[in-house]
Amino acid sequence: MAACAIRRGLLSTASKYNQHKCTHRILSAIDFSSGLDPKRVQPLCSACGLSSFQQTRFMSSRNRPEGKILEPVGVFEALKQHGKYETGQLFLHSVFGYRGIVLFPWHARLYDRDVSPAAAADSKPESVAHGSKEVKGKMHTYYQVLIDTRDCPHISQRSQTEAVTFLANHDDSRALYAIPGLDYVSHEDILPYNSTEQVPIQHELFERFLMFNPSRNPPFTARDTLRAWQEKNHPWLELSDVHRETTENIRVTVIPFYMGMREAQNSHVYWWRYCIRLENLGNEVVQLRERHWRIFSLSGTLETVRGRGVVGKEPVLSREQPAFQYSSHVSLQAPSGHMWGTFCFERTDGSHFDVRIPPFSLESNKYDKAPPTGYPL
Repeated sequence: MAACAIRRGLLSTASKYNQHKCTHRILSAIDFSSGLDPKRVQPLCSACGLSSFQQTRFMSSRNRPEGKILEPVGVFEALKQHGKYETGQLFLHSVFGYRGIVLFPWHARLYDRDVSPAAAADSKPESVAHGSKEVKGKMHTYYQVLIDTRDCPHISQRSQTEAVTFLANHDDSRALYAIPGLDYVSHEDILPYNSTEQVPIQHELFERFLMFNPSRNPPFTARDTLRAWQEKNHPWLELSDVHRETTENIRVTVIPFYMGMREAQNSHVYWWRYCIRLENLGNEVVQLRERHWRIFSLSGTLETVRGRGVVGKEPVLSREQPAFQYSSHVSLQAPSGHMWGTFCFERTDGSHFDVRIPPFSLESNKYDKAPPTGYPL
């Protein structure tokens, strides 16, 4: 419910902020299931009409009879219309509402099927074709970020918080290990803020990756361990292509990652993970009921996968909770292939409609890589 409030409230607030250059205190959610009621917003600045947004945690009366906890976090900063956010930038996620900090940026090609070729042709685009439709790729900034562990339990129904996985460093080709509390976010996902706290984000990697430096802006800089970890795991962390398409106000964004190759029963098995975000851009309440995948391998095989929901869930997308994000994995016995398909959604009146999943390539990197390394202990 707070995701919608974050979208409607904080984004409009940040837009006004950029116009008037005012500074305001912000409050972050401890429990995003409580929601952010726009009716309770009180204006703070008569010049620009900006408001304080109080996200509250509603606890059981047995634990907290008063029912509300507010936690001050920091002060909004101006959104970056040009350039990128630097390592150490604190932010609220504009869709999921969690607190986070930027580790490092990536540049990816965004293939947006909602944008006309003419509109996407201004930034030295590359193109991909599917059937008769050519889509231009435009360079876009994404970020690797840490999620505050205090917020992870409260977004678990709307976003996985262990989306970054690697192949384990042994012979079991199906063994994976996860790095908890990492996410990939788009430039538009970030609502930047600053804080006077030396440890504003609670995460086991925060103090191993970052250090406080009051003379810098932002005042958190990368330690050598973060630089070394990024360099060693670069092939498994970097995103190169992002695919996006909207059907009947449901936008699907897909980010595929190559994970590496394992030998199994005298053959090579290639693994990928893919992150999918579903967003309801309209006012109608809908629920995801089924998935239907087509997976083509360079070896010539075409596999069809159909099933209920995704990752064991059938998420409801509404104005109060408009988005859902998850990750999954796929393996092929060939170094490349591609995937596409549909999600079947149900409306409140019982009718159904299909939402297209934009086709995306599964490409293995052409050079050999050492196994990924874990995070420093």
